[in-house]
Amino acid sequence: MQKSTITNYSGAIQVIKNAILQSRYRAAALANRELLSLYYGIGKYISENSRKGFWGTGAIDTISEKLQQELPGVRGFSAVNIKRMRQFYEEWESVLAFRPLPTDELRQLSAGDFQYAKTEEIQTTLLIVNRPLATDDLQHIDFHCFLSVGFTHHYEILVKAKTLEERLFYIERCATEFWNVETLKHHLKSNLFAKRGKLSNNFKTTISDKDLQLKALLSFKDEYLLDYINIESPDEETDERVLESEIVNNVKKFIMSLGKDFSFIGNQHRVMVEDREYFIDLLFFNRQLQCLVAFDLKKGDFKPEYLGKMNFYLSVLNDLVRLPHENPSIGIVLCKSQNQKIVEYAFQDMSKPMGVATYKTATELPPEYRNVLPDAEQLKELL
Repeated sequence: MQKSTITNYSGAIQVIKNAILQSRYRAAALANRELLSLYYGIGKYISENSRKGFWGTGAIDTISEKLQQELPGVRGFSAVNIKRMRQFYEEWESVLAFRPLPTDELRQLSAGDFQYAKTEEIQTTLLIVNRPLATDDLQHIDFHCFLSVGFTHHYEILVKAKTLEERLFYIERCATEFWNVETLKHHLKSNLFAKRGKLSNNFKTTISDKDLQLKALLSFKDEYLLDYINIESPDEETDERVLESEIVNNVKKFIMSLGKDFSFIGNQHRVMVEDREYFIDLLFFNRQLQCLVAFDLKKGDFKPEYLGKMNFYLSVLNDLVRLPHENPSIGIVLCKSQNQKIVEYAFQDMSKPMGVATYKTATELPPEYRNVLPDAEQLKELL
């Protein structure tokens, strides 16, 4: 009897817990929607008055300062942020369809409730339905995604993504993959939008499922930005081990470079074939693809023999490591550079799904600046 009661309590706890979490999520979503609506409205009001010359120089700074005095403790209304609100409005005004919500959905405040003019002009709320865009590029915006992305995310996207298609791509990824601002900045810097779906690969001939083909193609980039790694050793063999070590030491950043659904299994993953040991540089599992993903790291240019080695690794993984419900393993050769024609010929007659990608490490100084800075001995003398 007591055990049954405990079980019932456990069920009740889960129900209440889920209700609390769902309520918090809805509250956060509504709060974000309201904040975006407020910022858009303020941006509209500031734009119309500052751009047309109604206000003099320094008006936004003065308004910001007075707001801090009138509403002490309220954050987010610095002069810089107010200018960002104006930019938010000006960038989206010609693209998105806006109108106030019906009066029963929007609290109406009388003019007497405010001490400043034209308050009703900033009571603008985003319409939460799909509406046609003022462009032939795309037909609809997913407003659920648009409104679930924070203002800081929106600003980063506006500043660094210039086309509508690119901006909507990053907004959708932020909303569906729950990117924080740092993750968004990384993908903007590495230009994920331009690199998606361009990996050199043989997926069409090695993956029969069309849906899985597309998922595999979109899961990898043709170039990875490893700007947290700086390798200076001239010895190629040493460099590959250093590259691997740096990736392992920064595996969280590397996974962020890869994208969602990758889980790290290990480096120098050992497999045994006829009493002989073989080691795979990096091994991951991708939940969406439901398969193992092997990375072979190369410091220099791509060579055709790299695919033969990877084909062997994938055969061993499929036979000895992967589970019955998992899809065949995928291999990625990650090298410093590649010649497209050589890669195409190397892929011919390969039976396992593979891709060839390149990477960039920390940017080196241009040649004209290399001798400007003193070397270590000179620094010691100067100090």
